[in-house]
Amino acid sequence: MQTIGMIGGMSWQSTADYYRIINERVQERLGGLHSAQAILYSVDFAEVEELQQHGRWAQAAALMVEAGQRVKAGGADFIVICTNTMHRMADEVERQTALPVLHIADATARVIAQAGIGVVGLLGTRYTMEQGFYRGRLETLHKLRVLVPDEDDRRIVHDVIYDELCLGVTREESRRRYLDIIDGLARRGAEAVILGCTEIGLLVDPGQTDALLFDTTRIHAEAAADRAIEGR
Repeated sequence: MQTIGMIGGMSWQSTADYYRIINERVQERLGGLHSAQAILYSVDFAEVEELQQHGRWAQAAALMVEAGQRVKAGGADFIVICTNTMHRMADEVERQTALPVLHIADATARVIAQAGIGVVGLLGTRYTMEQGFYRGRLETLHKLRVLVPDEDDRRIVHDVIYDELCLGVTREESRRRYLDIIDGLARRGAEAVILGCTEIGLLVDPGQTDALLFDTTRIHAEAAADRAIEGR
């Protein structure tokens, strides 16, 4: 089994889910007392959020590269960045560590392709919804048509992530608003909706909406476990 290098803490709540899901997947596939070989380096999310907020992406990239080098030094065979937004610098982490990065958008797009879906809605931080590193990758590399909420709804989705979910807070009012936004994307033609922030699954689950949801936390974590088991 390969060793997974996890860069987490963004937020720690969703990173805890990553660790649980990865180990559940390994046990499901291998049985018995098997669990994942993993190294976790958890960053201080307050520092990361400040860099994001002020657009200091070069410094954020340097922080991610340092984290990647730490898990490499610990013996990681590949890297899993346990968040969607910080995949903005996934290529830089891969280049400077010389370790493969299991990209969350690629893992998600593969599952979507298997479902035969071509039009998706995307929820996440405003960086994920608006910048090309994620939405553009889905459109250009994976040939998906990607719909995002309007500006006011993007602000709501973003603010709930940082002001509530990353603090471990879930509010029924926010859940209802998210479900309304998901329904709106479906009315515009989305065949499914990507929960493109690793915290959204803490608030919304498939049983609460008729829309088909793709939870990137679960997809990415299971893909990491599969890669560790299969060695590719």
